[in-house]
Amino acid sequence: MAQLLLVSNDVAPGAAERSLPVLALLSHEIHQVATDTQALTESARADLVVLDGRTDLAGARMMARLFQSSGSTVPLLLVLTESGLAAVAADWGISDMILDTCGPAEFEARIRLLVTAAANDGLISAGGIVIDDGAYSVMLDDEPLDLTYTEFELLKYLVQHPGRVFSREHLLADVWGYDYYGGTRTVDVHVRRLRAKLGAEHEALIGTVRNVGYRFSPDAGRR
Repeated sequence: MAQLLLVSNDVAPGAAERSLPVLALLSHEIHQVATDTQALTESARADLVVLDGRTDLAGARMMARLFQSSGSTVPLLLVLTESGLAAVAADWGISDMILDTCGPAEFEARIRLLVTAAANDGLISAGGIVIDDGAYSVMLDDEPLDLTYTEFELLKYLVQHPGRVFSREHLLADVWGYDYYGGTRTVDVHVRRLRAKLGAEHEALIGTVRNVGYRFSPDAGRR
């Protein structure tokens, strides 16, 4: 069972089943958000993003390009009507597309193929850092980094979202989990340890935004 994030204009209770009833026939966990920047944050917990472009193709294109520019590695499956096929282009950055008239078997097959391909790839890279999610290994300029589990998860999260600024509270929620009761100081401690392991030449990859939080800047270590 995969974790699906449905990005759609209609976010009323039960909207997922009403707008795309085929999803209710599949054995996946579905979370729905509106077509806005919140989708980027929520996608970090998803195996696949289902982007509803049937009634607002321009909005779907904007979201697809936003995912692409953010460096997100979560596959995007665009759902559209037949009339929308002519508008879709390669620069949208989607992983696949499907017509809203498809049956549950086709929808399931496309989800399975996209999720499997993403899992088999498992490589996240930026700023000279290469993360193999499947092997839980990190290389920096072809040299291995010895990280703890939490250091690995924190670095992976930041590298997956280059240029984005995250507050300490946000990082606690998404990396440590909502059931973590420690204070935000633990984020500072782990960032400090990560910087030490990155070394003086690369510590600037994790930048501090004063009074806000942290961001990963892939070009910072190349100056």
